Amino acid sequence: MKQTVTAKDVAKLAGVSQSSVSRVYFEGAAVTEKTRKKVLAAAEQLGYRPNEFARSLITNRTKIIGLVMKGVQNPFYPQVLKQFTLAFKEFGYSVLFVHTNNDEIQNEDIETLLNYNVAGVIITDATMSLAVAETFKQNKIPLVFFNRKLTSEDFYSVCCNNLAASRSIAKFLLSKGVSELAYIAGNSNTSTSLEREKGFSEILENYPVSYEKYSADYTYEGGYDTTIQLINEKRLPSAFFVANDIMALGVMDALRKNAFSIPEDIKVIGFDNIEMASWPTYQLTTWEQPIKEMVEVTVRYLLDEINDYTGLAQNVELAGELVERQST
Repeated sequence: MKQTVTAKDVAKLAGVSQSSVSRVYFEGAAVTEKTRKKVLAAAEQLGYRPNEFARSLITNRTKIIGLVMKGVQNPFYPQVLKQFTLAFKEFGYSVLFVHTNNDEIQNEDIETLLNYNVAGVIITDATMSLAVAETFKQNKIPLVFFNRKLTSEDFYSVCCNNLAASRSIAKFLLSKGVSELAYIAGNSNTSTSLEREKGFSEILENYPVSYEKYSADYTYEGGYDTTIQLINEKRLPSAFFVANDIMALGVMDALRKNAFSIPEDIKVIGFDNIEMASWPTYQLTTWEQPIKEMVEVTVRYLLDEINDYTGLAQNVELAGELVERQST
């Protein structure tokens, strides 16, 4: 078994004290350029890698970003996790993934993040009370709510402009000549679903069309079961706007199983543009969230705040775009 190289080994080869080795690797510690070069050369020769956990015990900071997520069954969020992991890796940071089974983040989830001395935190589809969020603010740990729009401006949030997107979707469907429309919402307490519904209904109010809203839970089963219920009750619209893609795929499968043709009989449009939306089986028209830009804004904010904490709080909304495929 290969013996682990320690800071003591590096110090011996470089001809410096062990504390000098520590100062080279700990941010903000004073060390001469000559000593720094000697230590780094010795470390490279020996293949030394500093112990990040031990470093965190001394500096009370790590290069770990905590990411809390609930809806792992929604393909949109694993795509987000992948993007964040790659983005932070470029800056030498790792992502600590915390999966919560509850709508609201629990105390044990908070304890996990604090125990790992995370440098920053990203909250995706789980909710967090402002009282709990204040814990991070008190510890000067920057926090971002991702794919969420907060009613207050106490914290930083990054999301797609859902109002503008859903207004565009309504206009798009109206241009197709549909007169009976339905919106299938996600979880009723999420800003994303509420704003998508609001923008969609605002436009339809100005036209002589019928409109109904139905509630599901952002899952494939939610979209499928809702559609089956409408088929059984003979209340199908001529077009569905569905709050996310995975529900929209459930809608499409339910329609096809019951011999409805898409888009000839019923048109379907989703939201997110997950990878499955472009599969030949579905070819789902959808609104593409600008994930790359949303991730870039989030990463830039967190790194800036980690470097110099200001507690900057604001809602950042980015535009997406319609991707038209065969379902409309």
